[in-house]
Amino acid sequence: MRKSHLTALLALLLVIPASAAKKQYNLLVIQTDEHNYRTLSCYQKLLPKSDYYHGSDVIKTPNIDWIANNGAICTSFYATTPVCSPSRAALVSGRYPQNTPVVQNNIPLGDHVVTFAEILRRKGYATGYAGKWHLDGGGKPQWEPQRDFGFTDNRFMFNRGHWKKFVDTPTGPQVGAKDKHGKPGYGVDGADEETFATDWLANKVIDFIDLNKSKPFCYMVSFPDPHGPNTVRAPYDTKYKDAEIPTPDTTLNKTREQTPSWAAKAPRLTADTVRSLMPKYFGMVECLDDNIGRILDTLRKQKILDRTIIVFTSDHGDLCGEHGRINKGVPYEGSARIPFLFYVPGKIKGGTVVNEALSCVDFLPTVMNLMGQRTTGKEQGRNASSLFQGKTSKWNDIAFIRSTSGGSWLMAVTDNLKLIFEGKSKPWLFDLKNDPDELDNHLQHTKYRSEIRRLAKALKIYAKNYGDDYINTPRIQADVAWAIGSQEQYVEPKLPTSPAKKGKAKRKKENQQ
Repeated sequence: MRKSHLTALLALLLVIPASAAKKQYNLLVIQTDEHNYRTLSCYQKLLPKSDYYHGSDVIKTPNIDWIANNGAICTSFYATTPVCSPSRAALVSGRYPQNTPVVQNNIPLGDHVVTFAEILRRKGYATGYAGKWHLDGGGKPQWEPQRDFGFTDNRFMFNRGHWKKFVDTPTGPQVGAKDKHGKPGYGVDGADEETFATDWLANKVIDFIDLNKSKPFCYMVSFPDPHGPNTVRAPYDTKYKDAEIPTPDTTLNKTREQTPSWAAKAPRLTADTVRSLMPKYFGMVECLDDNIGRILDTLRKQKILDRTIIVFTSDHGDLCGEHGRINKGVPYEGSARIPFLFYVPGKIKGGTVVNEALSCVDFLPTVMNLMGQRTTGKEQGRNASSLFQGKTSKWNDIAFIRSTSGGSWLMAVTDNLKLIFEGKSKPWLFDLKNDPDELDNHLQHTKYRSEIRRLAKALKIYAKNYGDDYINTPRIQADVAWAIGSQEQYVEPKLPTSPAKKGKAKRKKENQQ
């Protein structure tokens, strides 16, 4: 054999195994809606018993736990804004809500946004989406939005709504329940393992995997549960009806002084109301877990689990009675902190626990790096891939969270501290390590003064770099200036009184005379 032929043969033998071994990762993103992280048993294992709130043995989630046990679990992952649309926009784009420009629900995602799906579509990935989208305006349910943002197969994407029953028809998917006016409704009557929303959407994920198993794919499924109404199909609807569900201490024992102004307006729930809400919430979570198990089994059956990245997260939390409240929209942990589990075979070691603060904007740059894909450079979040792989000892452990439009609060958060500035009242500093119930304001404690300065400086830089105009709210601007300055004790700022307020104050004084 000639030397040139031998060289060519050896080169071919070296190239073939290398190219065969370099298989592209698939990406599967599983998102739930309004999901309190404490209802997942993988999170309960990391909490002190006093922080279980709803009981440690009430519900088990073995399939969701599998993702955590074989990948990473984040203990301080936050919704960049703890309501639906802004959080979803931040997750798919890696950009802060004000730059998407989805700052509140029902605002359409900007045409300039490039999602992680669009990046992968351009690389030849099969892409798709099923479930709630909530980024195309007010349409409801509005199936298959015209702008797909890289999610090419979006036949089963609906814009918004928390529907409980879906059916397939010759003309496409439809909501399977009607209200009294004959319009799509939230009823669950007659829903079964084929038509209940969670099962139906899981079936669409499985169908997509089966169809695209031999090629790289990116699919996102957004389940409308466990968002209210708290209803679920049989047998999950009665599984927890007799469960002993403790009431959070923050519902029972809380003073007005322990309630920030941004949390004071909502009506407080009674212990009985909290206990009545949770059984079917747990039922929804168990139904989700069972269906995620079906999806994992499909990946195993198709022998592609070892090259599929799996993300489990939510758009925001649900207070589920904590602090006497339900729903979201406030900085409390049950509202703003969300589950985030990350399975990346071969790159993230099973059982990894990430304690540093992250938020939705950090997802896109991180997952693209782990997939070996270049981004457009337009993302504003941080690439945390080295953090998940245990390759860094230094990390800027501060995430920035903002309220929905009209709320005007800003938060800088680490794994232990939360500094919140608000446009109408004094700042609050929570120490999550020593006060996990978030009852006491530590703003005036001198031992936190250096950390307050650090967080406030970082918040000011964030606002300047990413155009967050909440920082310009007079009260927030004055309080940030104090936080950064040399004055030790906090003093209420003297702000200019607007003409309208001056007139109101004058009339009040006259009426008192």
